[in-house]
Amino acid sequence: MLDDKAIDLLFRNARTHNVWLDKPVNDSQLRRIYDIMKWGPTSANCQPMRIVFVRSKEAKDKLAPALGPTNREKTMKAPLTAIIAHDSRFYEHLPRMFAHNQTARSWFDGVEKTALAEATAFRNGTLQGAYFIIAARALGLDCGPMSGFDNIKVDAAFFPDRRFQSNFLVNLGYGDPAQLMPRNARFEFDEVCRIA
Repeated sequence: MLDDKAIDLLFRNARTHNVWLDKPVNDSQLRRIYDIMKWGPTSANCQPMRIVFVRSKEAKDKLAPALGPTNREKTMKAPLTAIIAHDSRFYEHLPRMFAHNQTARSWFDGVEKTALAEATAFRNGTLQGAYFIIAARALGLDCGPMSGFDNIKVDAAFFPDRRFQSNFLVNLGYGDPAQLMPRNARFEFDEVCRIA
């Protein structure tokens, strides 16, 4: 069981950052994040998440037109932004990823199963995006996950073949703790939970 210090790092003291220190995130850190988060469970081990790490000026210039006005400046100043996307044809990899059941691809493949494949890709890709945030926090990085962007523009710029589809963005780096807003409220257990 994790101690309180670790739980604080991952959840209780972790915050969504909007202002970033001028401190880079290197490739080895990105690989470590992935090497941790890839172990999180997905249904049928489908692993549909795909990530584009936007760091270069050229890539940021491609991303900028898709950002909402309140997200543009903070994203351009972040050391990098992860586009969390999912592979719409994740099931093509199931013979390798779910090898003990060689019929798994047939659960999703085919025109009549498109809605199931889309829901599975989105749900599990989102779940993997949450693992990504937790892994980044575990390694001492701060995150600024967000919506507030035009998915169609992001997909046109970064996934022109439309196989991958953007879900949400995560600014990544070292946040400036002096610039944090006051902590917002959270629901209490009895307000949102029911034991049946």
